[in-house]
Amino acid sequence: MPATLPLPIGNTDYKETCSENYYVDKTLLIKDLLDENLKIVLFTRPRRFGKTLNMDMLRTFFEKTADDNSQYFTNKKIWQQGERYTKHQGKYPVIFITLKDVRARNWSTALDMLKFVIRTEFARHKELLNSQAVSLTDQAIYNKIIMDTARDSEYRFSLQVLCRMLHAHHQVKPIIIVDEYDTPVQEGYMNAYYDDAIDFIRSFFSAALKDNPHLMMSILTGILRIAKESIFSGLNNVRVFSVLDTKFSSYFGFTTDEITAMASYYNKAEKISEIKEWYDGYRFGTNEIFNPWSVLNYFSNDCQPIPYWVRTSENAIIKEILKLPTESTYQNLTRLMDGASIKSNVETDIIYPKLKDPQANILGFLLMTGYLKAIEITPNLEGIYECNLEIPNKELRSVYRREILTLLKEKAGENTVIRLQDALLSKNTEQIKLTLGNFLIKTASFFDGLQENYYHGLILGLVTILENTHKLLSNRESGDGRYDIQLEPKSSELPGIIIELKSTNKASANLSYLATTAYNQILTKKYDTELLARNVHTIYKYGIAFRGKEAEVVSD
Repeated sequence: MPATLPLPIGNTDYKETCSENYYVDKTLLIKDLLDENLKIVLFTRPRRFGKTLNMDMLRTFFEKTADDNSQYFTNKKIWQQGERYTKHQGKYPVIFITLKDVRARNWSTALDMLKFVIRTEFARHKELLNSQAVSLTDQAIYNKIIMDTARDSEYRFSLQVLCRMLHAHHQVKPIIIVDEYDTPVQEGYMNAYYDDAIDFIRSFFSAALKDNPHLMMSILTGILRIAKESIFSGLNNVRVFSVLDTKFSSYFGFTTDEITAMASYYNKAEKISEIKEWYDGYRFGTNEIFNPWSVLNYFSNDCQPIPYWVRTSENAIIKEILKLPTESTYQNLTRLMDGASIKSNVETDIIYPKLKDPQANILGFLLMTGYLKAIEITPNLEGIYECNLEIPNKELRSVYRREILTLLKEKAGENTVIRLQDALLSKNTEQIKLTLGNFLIKTASFFDGLQENYYHGLILGLVTILENTHKLLSNRESGDGRYDIQLEPKSSELPGIIIELKSTNKASANLSYLATTAYNQILTKKYDTELLARNVHTIYKYGIAFRGKEAEVVSD
């Protein structure tokens, strides 16, 4: 039996991937782009969903080169579509720029990195070096960029200049491909040079894409659609295809049929249900989509179901969002982590500085970046989508818990979280009370309008530290009602834990009485029914009451 092809984990080189690795054929993207006959296209998808590999595939197909690149497509789906499409192979000069690595802590370094990317692409087109077809003015700018002596203003117009020169030299309008166009903008937001990044990127793209008679087509990818007034000012011909659009929705990420074929190829058909539980759940338009990065790593790692996508150390923005401990934030996070859906209006245009404003913007951001999925989508007359949002899968649920716990540790110190863990497992109510009280003093604000949902989210985040030893459940039916939080032990040597929460804003309220009421509710509603049915006989029951930064705990 022949050996199976290796998996293309992290490989964004189309030629190598399609000829040496297991390749999921996405070449019909070429057909759909040509059929749509669009001038400027922007695909927004979460990170590591195949954007860069697809853009390199487009470059390989369209680019006019000395080598015959048709060999990389003759056995692909696009070649079966006939001469109407294959005639475009190798016919165009292509400008290919990727900004995915332009990550810096200050604008000076970011600008140097942008200039390096631009300079590298200029140098790739050596045919322009002594071309007699281009103007002397453009030739002078070309030489200055190659020699790194160009002014900032000349770099801003460099994409336009290169496009014009390629058209003049080849007598064919070029195609511009820009991968991860919004990375410098996100980095600018995170590192306090947002205005500088927006200013440069706006000039860079507008000069090349707005009313450019030398341009055949431009394809851009990114994570977000940055609002027109931020970057695409004056560009009325940009067609954006986001996770909410059905067109092109099957080309980024893996479809169910593609996963089924892959599992069969690697003799892992019995793992389909596990793959769905962990890495399925995304919905792009009307297509059910699997996370490609996680699926490839899953197969490569002997089918071990663990978080892969969330371990790529690129969760900086979600950390910023989770730092906003408002009642609305905690209420939505609690419901999402409980497996519920949230109804919200979602705007697909993102302006980074306004992420901290309405909750709808935050939810829209989480949807566009892959941390939520839309199970129902209804566009309204104002171009805003009414969506039902959920956490897509088990892998994503883990990132919320992990990032929340990380932030809580940062705020109050890891010792606080560990002390709470020890106190819960030893039924030390006094230590639980003391730990929660100290934690609230360090982290909560009287101006947050703290209510029960806030405390629920807070405790849910703190007890995440027990996830290695317990199964964490929240707001589930058991007995005659729904408990707040339950920790089911994974080992018979550990106790099960049930927590019921109450809160009050009344200064005259008796916290001990309120905590006792919460504890008695566990008993009268028989919340331990589920744990007892699972043969958990040692069960610690806690009633916890909050008022502002005060806490009271009652147990048996």
